[in-house]
Amino acid sequence: MDRRQFLKWGGFVTVTAATGNLMGCSSSDSSSTSTIPGTDITAPATPAATGSGWKFPQSIASGDPRPDSILLWTRVVPASADDVLTASTDTNVSIRLIVSDADHSSKLGSNSAIDGNLVVDTTVPAYAMYDNTVRSKITNLAAGKVYFYQFIAGDVRSRVGRFKTAPAKDADVSQLKFAFMTCQDWSINHWGAFSHLVANEKDLDFFVHLGDYIYETVGEAFQKGAVEAAHGPLSLPQGAFKPNSNVRYADALVDYRYLYKKYRSDTRLQAVHERYAVIAIWDDHEFSDDAWRDTHTYDNGTFNATVGGDNTHQPQRRRNANRAWYEYMPADIWFSAGETYGVENIKIYRELQFGKLMHLIMTDERLYRADHMIPEAATNPATGQAIGAIGARYMAPETTLYGAEQQKIALTTRIGTSDPLLLVSMLGQSQRQWWMDTMKSSPATWKIWGNEVSLLRMGINGTDAIATLIALGSISTLATGIGNAAASTGHVPTAAALVAGTTAGVPQANAAAVAKALATAYAAGANSVQTLVAATASSGLPTSVLGLMAQTFLAAMQVAAGDSTAQATAGAQVIAFGYIKADIMANQAKSTFITNSGKAAALTPFFQKFLLNADQWDGYNAERKALMAHLKDNGIKNVVAITGDIHSFFAGTVNDDYQASNGGTPVMVDLVTAGISSDSFFTYLQEAVGALSADLATLVYYPLTIPVTGLGTIKLNVDLLDYSLGRAAPNAAALGEQIRVQLRGALAAAGLPEAQLDATVAAVLAGLTSSSSFGSLVGLAQQLASLNSNPWLKYVETDAQGYSVITLTPGNLSCQFRRVNKLVGTNAPANVVASVKTATVTRDVVDVKIS
Repeated sequence: MDRRQFLKWGGFVTVTAATGNLMGCSSSDSSSTSTIPGTDITAPATPAATGSGWKFPQSIASGDPRPDSILLWTRVVPASADDVLTASTDTNVSIRLIVSDADHSSKLGSNSAIDGNLVVDTTVPAYAMYDNTVRSKITNLAAGKVYFYQFIAGDVRSRVGRFKTAPAKDADVSQLKFAFMTCQDWSINHWGAFSHLVANEKDLDFFVHLGDYIYETVGEAFQKGAVEAAHGPLSLPQGAFKPNSNVRYADALVDYRYLYKKYRSDTRLQAVHERYAVIAIWDDHEFSDDAWRDTHTYDNGTFNATVGGDNTHQPQRRRNANRAWYEYMPADIWFSAGETYGVENIKIYRELQFGKLMHLIMTDERLYRADHMIPEAATNPATGQAIGAIGARYMAPETTLYGAEQQKIALTTRIGTSDPLLLVSMLGQSQRQWWMDTMKSSPATWKIWGNEVSLLRMGINGTDAIATLIALGSISTLATGIGNAAASTGHVPTAAALVAGTTAGVPQANAAAVAKALATAYAAGANSVQTLVAATASSGLPTSVLGLMAQTFLAAMQVAAGDSTAQATAGAQVIAFGYIKADIMANQAKSTFITNSGKAAALTPFFQKFLLNADQWDGYNAERKALMAHLKDNGIKNVVAITGDIHSFFAGTVNDDYQASNGGTPVMVDLVTAGISSDSFFTYLQEAVGALSADLATLVYYPLTIPVTGLGTIKLNVDLLDYSLGRAAPNAAALGEQIRVQLRGALAAAGLPEAQLDATVAAVLAGLTSSSSFGSLVGLAQQLASLNSNPWLKYVETDAQGYSVITLTPGNLSCQFRRVNKLVGTNAPANVVASVKTATVTRDVVDVKIS
């Protein structure tokens, strides 16, 4: 083999040092056999590929750019082989790899030859045992420089690739720009985001992939929606069936390899890899949904009082997933194919530095994590059945969740291990200490954390939510009652005051007398709550009740006298939110408005606080607090996480203790990107909330029917989850803008040509947002926003697909959330990006501004 090259057999990586301009000379032939260093195992012969009978079906890729090195990747097979199935087991060949520092930008995306200014010209082996993939590390490169590369098999050239090395670690860097993305399910929606990125983000330094690069299942319910015609159905070569299901999941090594090959067969994803180096970590679907270590959560596992809960362990499947990820991801990491290290035979957490400007710290939040705090197999006392995912991982009761965490910490203390967080950790002790040390010692201005699952607290106070929903539901009834009472009083505001009094428990006659006195006092010049209360104080009613009646009277009076319906509604709203909501919040299930609703049994379990997603850091609160304490205590500034997983856009501050009365002190920022194509978190939750509680569905969505000329009616479920979580209260225009993408997608699904979509959407929204019915929906969203559930959330968009782009300077970080339009028929939209929101973080300020 070439003297500049050696083979690291633990990970089949060739390493070649760039030597400057080689004038096109080729390295020596590598067809001879050799033994694996340190063993007596003979390496397969790799005769040089010759002729034209070759292809590169997954194109090429580069990864982990450092100041002096890059990891290059390809897969080469005979031209007669299937693109995604396993090639011949005896196809072991060597191919040529060339790297140039000349500008070959015009050749990107083509198979044109690159020549001249070659800094590398060598041969590399492609082994059938590694699915004909090639991983070659190039060292001795210049810092901060663009290079072009190409693989050559016989007479066949791969497409031309490009990468940029990182700046020198001590370099003063004025700007970096990179994209980050996640969650690209082949089986749902579209991959138009990749086309947009290639066409419009030409000045990226690299891109970060935060996991869910593949999805391990085929045929899940969440994968059965509309999908672009370019993505045909998947068929796992072997696979296994989920328990009690017809859904198949990747199990064998050949299954995981198939998925990477199939996903990477899409030319749009290929184009991204050809143009930019990737820095990647995994999340759960590279192995198994909501996984921890080597377990799956497809079923609830087992539970007993002594052992607790446990899910099904699948160590060989975990190792298969590890190996396939290593074979197909151009990551410069450690891996061992041997049995010695069990499922921890790969280490993907690592750090990369980009001059003095940025330190990128990538973590693994699956391989080392402990079980979820609440076991799915634990018994739900209300039903006698296993709790399952809803209750254990999603919509988990806060008190139960953190009680379980404290019990595990106490158990760890009794055991006496070196790690008090052993049973409640996401990172594991070694990685956690590495993270802390790396953060503390980093010389860079910005510490960017490549983080798989969100650090942001996402909670819902069930009591506040139920009180709001019951109050909202009472408005119509109250308004009708006010209208009926007006028939006898002859005056709607007086009737409104009367109904306010009776709602608060005042006898009818007494309420009528006070209401009449309010009208008299108002006519005499008392026009404020205070003066009206004073004028009716002799009635003997409590001041709080007189205040409610006065507020209700004034609200109705402020509406034009000729509009009795609007007057009654205005008064009803004051009663609903000024009394009914307050009474439920104070008395919870004991409130007469709950006991008289007929829904007491259904609602009682929800008078508590819930955490939306305990598979995220909310479910590993003790370790999150330890990490934030480390940053705070050591004065580590300008830490920003970039996050995926939850199929939504979020931005906000990560606080040291969200359980503190004021929500804690902001320590760092988390920026969460939506999935490239995976269905949104809102979509999942709207389908699940009915099973959880139909009475709580309004916290998540509101069904809206819109008549459209020529198309009939369009039905939408308006996303109210955003407001329940903490999105700012909207006006009509803002709420209309929020549903623009969904409306556009619905019109496209109804058959409207894309050329007509944007104009039709604008016209429909103009009419919709000016209607009185839409005004009621706006009021509903405003009331949910008033819950102020998570004040640290500065931006929420739970019904979205897209990707994000960060521009980093010494003074600030600017993150653009790019939301994409939905399918048009069976094609990705020509107009891909629907909207852009910008989150800005200023140096040394722990806050995020949205524009």
